[in-house]
Amino acid sequence: MAGSWRAKAQAGGMLLALLGWVSSCVTTFLPLWKSLNLDLNELEVWTMGLWQVCIAQEEGVVECRAHGSFLALPPDLRISRLLMCLSNGLGLLGGLLAAPGLEGWRPCEDKPALKRRLLLAGGAAFGAAGMATLAPVSWVAYNTVLDFWDDTIPDIVPRWEFGEATFLGWFAGAFLAAGGLLLACSACPTRSPTPPAPACRQPPAAWAPARGHHPHPKNADLVI
Repeated sequence: MAGSWRAKAQAGGMLLALLGWVSSCVTTFLPLWKSLNLDLNELEVWTMGLWQVCIAQEEGVVECRAHGSFLALPPDLRISRLLMCLSNGLGLLGGLLAAPGLEGWRPCEDKPALKRRLLLAGGAAFGAAGMATLAPVSWVAYNTVLDFWDDTIPDIVPRWEFGEATFLGWFAGAFLAAGGLLLACSACPTRSPTPPAPACRQPPAAWAPARGHHPHPKNADLVI
């Protein structure tokens, strides 16, 4: 029963973690972290990502241009680049560590302690990758909200809003964290049930006194 639960938890955790890792990689390079609709020209939609800015027109033409300089970017976008690349690397490392620790992996079947360590390390790497994804996405979203409701900016100036990559990044971080937690929990050893205490042994029947015979005590005083 415990082995079946462990195998299901490992399979579910690995599936969630891999799905989150792929989503995190897509979020890293997707130029949809912010979107902007111009009131003067509603036929154009501006989108911004960590690496480039794109303009989508009504005819379906999309023109993208890379950011000019890394140092010229705002601090949130600079740090988000580093954290997202770190998240992708941690996710890949987590997959490489957790795969040999799964129960269906044959080369390490004779080393259960090693398999548990690999699962724990892989789960920790996936969890760290989830945090490294949630932090930059939430930071960029927070700054977007602050800029949108900034009273010092005139109303005629267009405001950036959330893009699709923001929501995808939140789901990716949640999947990575949940998958890593499941893998780590499945690696914890289960407590074996305590064996029952042995029953009290009865004295042999041969030691019982015969019926009608009363043995004299060994050191009793003789009655005169």
